[in-house]
Amino acid sequence: MRRFLLALLLASGAAQAAIEVIDDQGQTLRLAQPARRIVSLAPHVTEMLFAAGAGERIVGAVQYSDYPEAAKKIPRVGSYTAVDMEKVAALKPDLVVAWQSGNRDTHLDKLKALGIPVFVNEPRRIDDVAKIVAQLGRLAGTEAVGDAAAQAFRKRHAALAAKYSARPPVRIFYEAWNRPLMTVNGEHLISDVIRLCGGDNVFAKLPMLAPTIDAEAVLAAMPEAIVASGMGESRPEWLDDWRKWTKLPAVAHGNLFFIPPDLIQRHTPRILDGAERLCGQLDEARSRR
Repeated sequence: MRRFLLALLLASGAAQAAIEVIDDQGQTLRLAQPARRIVSLAPHVTEMLFAAGAGERIVGAVQYSDYPEAAKKIPRVGSYTAVDMEKVAALKPDLVVAWQSGNRDTHLDKLKALGIPVFVNEPRRIDDVAKIVAQLGRLAGTEAVGDAAAQAFRKRHAALAAKYSARPPVRIFYEAWNRPLMTVNGEHLISDVIRLCGGDNVFAKLPMLAPTIDAEAVLAAMPEAIVASGMGESRPEWLDDWRKWTKLPAVAHGNLFFIPPDLIQRHTPRILDGAERLCGQLDEARSRR
């Protein structure tokens, strides 16, 4: 009888330890127990794993996984577009966290063929960041930390929305890069940040998530503000190239703004830092009308 009860208790514990989540591809991922060896295939994934309390369980990450500071010490497995599959396999991960629009399908298919569980994320709305942080906490067995981080994020998001989202709209062109000239459509997470601040993305209706456009399209759209990111912490010089178009409302009113890319182009809790900057900038634009 004792052996039977012990076996029953062990089976019950195993069932409780099982984890099940649905990723952003709609695939159900099941883990028999929390992941202990995690490979991150995108810089924003690395940052979200740390936010979820799972940073110490990351055994491999791609290039530019540089936040927080501890992320810089994690062994590299290539870049998000060129994953070194041999290095990933050699790390013997029990979970790989991938980025749908950044990683190649062929890489993810190979990992799945090796029997490695793959969780695919693709945040398109601000609240998706909170959802994914909480899911990563579940997968890593750090649910308390992940849930707390998600709750704090949602509270801050709600406060920003209450303050800015109903303000008079500002037509904005977000310049992700200059050569080629690139922006985002209405389905991109950055466009959700623009909406949060009461902005109106002039290229929201384009079909591609990150379309390439030309200067003529920007001139025709007549944005009241232009916001650029570039590559690092410094304001890109090419943002001032628009000054020659003096009839452009963004130029005429001095509304050429900069936000560091890590604060708005990475799908992490820091995106609300970028949102705060953008909301303040759009308020400046409103004050100059």
